[in-house]
Amino acid sequence: MFNDIAENFYRYREQNGLTSYTVRKFRTLVYSFYRKHARDDLPWRNTDNPYEILVSEIMLQQTQIERVLHKYPLFLSKYPDFPSLARVRLRSLYKVWQGMGYNRRALALREIARTVVKPPYHGTLPSDTDTLMRLPHVGQSTAGALLAFAFNKPSVFIETNIRRVFIHFFFREQERIEDRDIIPLIEKTLDRKDPRNWYYALMDYGSALRNLKDNPNLKSTQYKKQSTFAGSNRQIRGKILSLISKQQYLPLKDLSGQLNVPHDKIVKVVDQLREEGFIKKKGRYIRMG
Repeated sequence: MFNDIAENFYRYREQNGLTSYTVRKFRTLVYSFYRKHARDDLPWRNTDNPYEILVSEIMLQQTQIERVLHKYPLFLSKYPDFPSLARVRLRSLYKVWQGMGYNRRALALREIARTVVKPPYHGTLPSDTDTLMRLPHVGQSTAGALLAFAFNKPSVFIETNIRRVFIHFFFREQERIEDRDIIPLIEKTLDRKDPRNWYYALMDYGSALRNLKDNPNLKSTQYKKQSTFAGSNRQIRGKILSLISKQQYLPLKDLSGQLNVPHDKIVKVVDQLREEGFIKKKGRYIRMG
């Protein structure tokens, strides 16, 4: 079904170009699917609170929805606003975040909160691209998503599900597709009257396309096969943080034996965690930062 619909649209666009009618035709296809299959059970879609949407956006980066569904309400119950997140100690924050992976995002959220509670923001998330991108760890894509979802403002951004939809409909016979070729199409087809629901519709359509035999994103230059987790630095980082979250000080020399990892590799990972602000080193001991 998906391939037949996209193939017919692709042939029509090839013959007629990206006219206003073609744009309406594309939107109709996406919205028709969305009306039947919208993910209304996602809690971040039932709020326009900028803080809550920021939390969801950071959590959803490189993480499966099912995992976020579990952690999102817990996180908001502990830290319901910018001030509560800004003042939390790292040990407490990590215990709530633990299990989400990519722990740097927790630090990023706290750093954003600590910036937003100060002048000139005074606890209010900004609602324009340039100011959003002055916040730590907020790039073009995150800023665009925040504008659309928190403020329902027309913005142009791309993420994995959106990318999948545009490759599926507009690049059926191409390979090695760059985001710079997709972004102008996102801008031209954007529903400026309701960008929030338009992007939700695109994301739900793109999520459904993952089940195709040939995932459209395999043709993107952004596609990278995820490396093996077992034995990776990510796994070692997680184990170190898990150990150190349970005690005040941890002897550095003990980590190699406890984790069955060479000492030089432990030292390298510890140095990375210290540079990122996760841990502090005092003599031969380390502790949560």
